[in-house]
Amino acid sequence: GSFDGAVDVSRGVMAAMPKPIWRRTSSTAHGNVTSSAWRCTKTFAVHREDPLLVRTARGEAVERTPVWLMRQAGRYMAEFRAYSDKYPFRTRSETPEIAVELSLQPWRAFGTDAVIFFSDILTPLPSVGVEFDVIKGKGPRIESPIRSMEDVMQNVVDMGDPNVKLPFVRTILETLRSEIDESTALVGFVGAPWTLAAYAWEGKADRHLLHTKTAMTRQPEAVHLLLDKLTDMLAQYCVYQIDSGAQVMQIFDSWAHHLSPEQFQVLSLPYVERIVRHIHEQRPGVPVIFHANGGGGKLKGPPGW
Repeated sequence: GSFDGAVDVSRGVMAAMPKPIWRRTSSTAHGNVTSSAWRCTKTFAVHREDPLLVRTARGEAVERTPVWLMRQAGRYMAEFRAYSDKYPFRTRSETPEIAVELSLQPWRAFGTDAVIFFSDILTPLPSVGVEFDVIKGKGPRIESPIRSMEDVMQNVVDMGDPNVKLPFVRTILETLRSEIDESTALVGFVGAPWTLAAYAWEGKADRHLLHTKTAMTRQPEAVHLLLDKLTDMLAQYCVYQIDSGAQVMQIFDSWAHHLSPEQFQVLSLPYVERIVRHIHEQRPGVPVIFHANGGGGKLKGPPGW
């Protein structure tokens, strides 16, 4: 079906759901806390049994503006920093007891309308053969980055069963769903294919992305094959999160600002659209929020949204 989503061109945020039509009337951001007001252009019944954020993202008439954290608990909380000083990142994000606690900290402190589970956009990469670590003070590191068509074909594998590859994700989400009340939405998230591909090709966070941008012009087939494989994995991973308890999915294209509007239409948006279509086909009724960093001028309500 067709989509008609609201676009915040200053921050590159788009939400997509089948059929309902809604428009953003105002937006306020304070740090990682984002609140938005919505105006419906169609009349919808208010389903009180669903959390406020879920109903808002579906385009339904709501009683007030929802407030939620687009990202997990952060450096602004002393309780969070105590864990980061003690445990490496992957230990925190892949140990259910720790990840659940870090997910709940801001919800307990601020009473937001949603909880986003503590994880990382790179978390699913090892499930397709791309191992990574997060070095404190330096960020993610991939020891064996993807640099050629041969690397893509031989080293990037199918995800297989996420229950086997990423069992901790299900445990975290199921536990969170049982811990929070019914009025609070549980938000899952993934990185966009372009952002994950750039990390995999570059091997780290880099302000220039020289290896990746060189490959875009000299090895476009390899880049698109990598994007294709990551899209298949991420679509499956989204459904896995939904089946584990996530009620809203967010897709983060953290490195969209490296692309021109024309490049974005080729290297990012088509692959994100594939994920959104897969979610709506496999799990109808689950809304999707798309955040493209530096999305100004790139997100103009493309056909099909």
